[in-house]
Amino acid sequence: MFKVLLSFLLCSVAAFASGGSATSEIPDLTMTWIGFASLIIFVIGYYFVAAEEKYEIDKAKPALFIGTFIFILIALYYAINDLDMNLVHVQAQHLILEIAEIFFFLFVAMTYIESLIHMNVFDKLKYNLVTKGYSYRKLFWVTGFIAFFLSPIADNLTTALILSTVLITIEKKRKDFLVPGAINIVVAANAGGAWSPFGDITTLMAWTAGKGVFTDFLYLFPAAIGGYLITAFLLSKFVPTEKPEFDASKEEVPVMAEGAKVVMGLGVFTIFCAVMSHQVLHLPAMWGMMFGLSLLKVYSYGLNRRHGKEHFNIFHSMAKIENNTLMFFFGILAAVGGLYFIGWLALASHVYSPDVLGPTWSNIGVGFLSAIVDNVPVMSAVLKANPQMGLDQWMLVTLTAGVGGSLISFGSAAGVGVMGKLHGIYTFNSHMKYAWTILIGYIVSILIWYIQYEVLQISHFGS
Repeated sequence: MFKVLLSFLLCSVAAFASGGSATSEIPDLTMTWIGFASLIIFVIGYYFVAAEEKYEIDKAKPALFIGTFIFILIALYYAINDLDMNLVHVQAQHLILEIAEIFFFLFVAMTYIESLIHMNVFDKLKYNLVTKGYSYRKLFWVTGFIAFFLSPIADNLTTALILSTVLITIEKKRKDFLVPGAINIVVAANAGGAWSPFGDITTLMAWTAGKGVFTDFLYLFPAAIGGYLITAFLLSKFVPTEKPEFDASKEEVPVMAEGAKVVMGLGVFTIFCAVMSHQVLHLPAMWGMMFGLSLLKVYSYGLNRRHGKEHFNIFHSMAKIENNTLMFFFGILAAVGGLYFIGWLALASHVYSPDVLGPTWSNIGVGFLSAIVDNVPVMSAVLKANPQMGLDQWMLVTLTAGVGGSLISFGSAAGVGVMGKLHGIYTFNSHMKYAWTILIGYIVSILIWYIQYEVLQISHFGS
């Protein structure tokens, strides 16, 4: 409990409040009973989120509770003290709009992924990998590179789950392959997600908040892949060089369903629509995603007419979406929004000042907080606080929040997902044994960012 409390307080210290006119109209309630009650509720709730495995409680339940309850308490406080209730209403509406943009974006992305799973696209990928006759070390590198380049499209969690399934299919006992391989996938998925608005929820949040245009995030590619390669190179030294025993004759060859390639093409086009909506048409990115979903629904109708209703049912894909993940994001973002409304995120605005830590060291610290607290609430807190930073610093905090989540096994959704897939094999302790390799990669990523943005001065590119 103390660790979680300390982590959140440090997270608050890492935030910097913007001084817009709308903020000045909101009273500071931090030193009132509602201020302390909300903070305590958040800390206790987040403790149960972090201890999900210990108590066998889905993380969405405490997250959703604290997110909704904090705002109910705020409204109650305003009513009791005869404050302007319209402020609560307006802030809640703004928060709902912010959450909805991310919510529907993820909803469409998850629907496409579930559709491709139903059509055996990922089963085909898994079969192709395990039947190549690669050595353990070569499989280590292949799965890592696939994770790095798949996560910018499919998102880091889905990528990590798919490729960790490949690992456990190849080998079920040898921890000298499974543990480094699992860490490699987590690091690759998080690093790959850091340079694409579609690859990680934190990057998506920064993009939809207008902290950079789509092409700005692509300039994080050198830093992301540079840090990953260093970590992967160090990890690969612990991976055996012999080949796994695998009898392909006992495996059934998966066949992709009719129309799978078209669905893949529609998925790529949907991403294009999201980018055009946000960058050209000045609509929310989720608008383009929803348009892409409508195209998938139209195509599924055609498939049903040709092959029958059981061939592909898009509503079955929607039903398989991890709704607990969506509810978790709603709850956490609502809770952080409530703490911002109360005033907690403005407590240590001096931290980003050049006279104290300054933006660079503060943003580097965000990466370590992401590993402890989880990168979603940390990035949400920073965005809500909205420090006055240039594009280079917003790219740095996007990089550190994404990559920093790999430092501890439960610091990112990808890590938590792989812990579930490789239960008892990929654990907190097994991860920490190799954490030094991730730390070195994290430092290298920051150094590459520094060379790009501070030495070569490329921060104006794409703006």
